[in-house]
Amino acid sequence: MRSEKSDKSGRVCVARIGAAHGVRGEVKLWSFTEDPAAIADYGPFETLDGKRTFDIETMRAAKDHFVARLSGVPDRTAAEKLTNTDLYVPRERLPAIDEDGTYYHADLIGLAAVSPEGVALGKVTALYNFGAGDLIEIATTQGGEPLLLPFSNAVVPEVDIKGGKVVIVLPTIIE
Repeated sequence: MRSEKSDKSGRVCVARIGAAHGVRGEVKLWSFTEDPAAIADYGPFETLDGKRTFDIETMRAAKDHFVARLSGVPDRTAAEKLTNTDLYVPRERLPAIDEDGTYYHADLIGLAAVSPEGVALGKVTALYNFGAGDLIEIATTQGGEPLLLPFSNAVVPEVDIKGGKVVIVLPTIIE
C-alpha cells in the first residue's frame, strides 16, 4: 500500500478506501497516519481530483484497518465505486513536526537518492507498505525498472530533507 504521498497543491494522502463492507455503505479504510486511529481528527478528506469531499461519520477498528461510514456514501453500490480511492488533507491539518530526523513520508518524494560516496542513484518516487515494513522506490538515473528497497536504517542511513537527498546503501547481491 502506498504511503503518505503528496500532491502539487500541498495536500497529503492520509488514507485509502478499500472494499465495501456490508450493505449499508460502509467501507474498509486504511490509515497512513502515525496514530492510525487519529485519522478521523484530520477530516474532511478530499479525493485526488478534489471533486469529492468526505467526513468520517463512524469508524471502528478491524484487523489491520478500520470500517468507516463516510458522508455521502448511502449504500454498498456507492461504497464499491470508491474502492482504492486515496483521501487527502491539507498538510497544515497534520501535526507539526518538532524533532530533527522526523518527517512525513511525503517529504521524501522527489528527493535525490545518492550513495554514501555521493554518487547520484536517482530520485525517490514513492514509499510503500505491504504489511512487512516500509519500502522506498527509487527511479534510477539509468532508467529501466525502479529500485524497491527496504526503508530501514541499514539501507537508508541518512535522510536530509533540507539538503534534498537520501543516502542509499545498496544491498550486496548474494550469489
